[in-house]
Amino acid sequence: MTTFAVIGAGINGAAVAREITSRFPGSPVTVFDKADDIASHQSGHNSGVVHAGLYYEPGSLKARLCRRGVGLMRDYALANDVPYDECGKIVVALHEDEEPRLRNIHERAVANGVPDVRLIGPEEIREIEPNAVGRLALHSPHTAIIDYAAVTRALIKDVEAAGGDIRLGREILGISNNDHGCALTTADGTETFDIVIACAGLQSDRIARMAGGAEYPKIVPFFGQYSQLNPTHRDILNGLVYPVPDPAYPFLGVHLTKRVDGEMLVGPNAFLSFGRENYTGWNVGVKDSLDVAANPGFWRFASQNLKAAVAEFTAVLSRKRFLAGAAEYVPALTGAESTPITRGIRAQAMDKDGTLVDDFVIEHVGRATLIRNAPSPGATSSLAIAEHILDVVATTHHLDQ
Repeated sequence: MTTFAVIGAGINGAAVAREITSRFPGSPVTVFDKADDIASHQSGHNSGVVHAGLYYEPGSLKARLCRRGVGLMRDYALANDVPYDECGKIVVALHEDEEPRLRNIHERAVANGVPDVRLIGPEEIREIEPNAVGRLALHSPHTAIIDYAAVTRALIKDVEAAGGDIRLGREILGISNNDHGCALTTADGTETFDIVIACAGLQSDRIARMAGGAEYPKIVPFFGQYSQLNPTHRDILNGLVYPVPDPAYPFLGVHLTKRVDGEMLVGPNAFLSFGRENYTGWNVGVKDSLDVAANPGFWRFASQNLKAAVAEFTAVLSRKRFLAGAAEYVPALTGAESTPITRGIRAQAMDKDGTLVDDFVIEHVGRATLIRNAPSPGATSSLAIAEHILDVVATTHHLDQ
């Protein structure tokens, strides 16, 4: 009988643990998380979008697992009474120079098998979103919204129902890993498992190094600040409105996102977070900040993105300017008021040369399997990521299923 441990009780850790109980019924599985609650980090601080697979390089692991993950997520939500709203999304080009980039996104979406995706003009933009404007848009009618924290809770319940052991408030302090087993040390002592799978999100590089993994990629945390529109603008859109991504900056830009509880969010801006868990903006992480400062790749990245970073920082300082960006796409938002909500922090993997790692990265070392990078659409893809990891683990370690 194979013993398993999973590090991380976010959506990816929960999905992996559930997949283990499904494939290896009767095999003990223990989930560790240093937080006192599940989904405490990225899984509980996000926009809740179930991504359809528009932007990703065709054939990449990200593209393949996203498309597989969408179907699995929808089926799981419907089977477990988790709210799931296929509200649709438009990606809008306001200016002529954005149109070639939008057409390229359309080509990628088609290549990735995104259903019913198409380019639409100004009249159809108004038909789908009467308050939105644009020269050209990409319509993805099956893009959905969900509550990923609720999904994570449901997955953990499945794990517990199958006999899994969930240990919260248990920080991993050390890992001894070889071809025969993997020992995890917490404040309670040391235990050895046959297989360890780390889904540690913002701490993924540190956990990987403990297990003997590569030095890079390293995590550089970027915060995303959302604001919630006041009640008078709650119903201003039917679905989601996104800008065409700016190639000068490697994030999606300010967009409007409907939430499953009916609230409408504007955001996020994206800027360096001074702390991997600095959700308030005031809880500066000294160790985390020093790690970033000591990373030569970060300074290369910063020098190449200085202009865009200044623009993002201006939006951080001024919510009025932040909302003005959204009002370019939805003019009725001019003069709207909003309230900042708890920020999210993106675990962005960065290589030594300052390149942001785009695809999912999964490393295998001894008896440990380590998710090194699972950015958006990591939550969308979580059930498919779990399938993929267990396929590889079972094959590599010759496990009977």
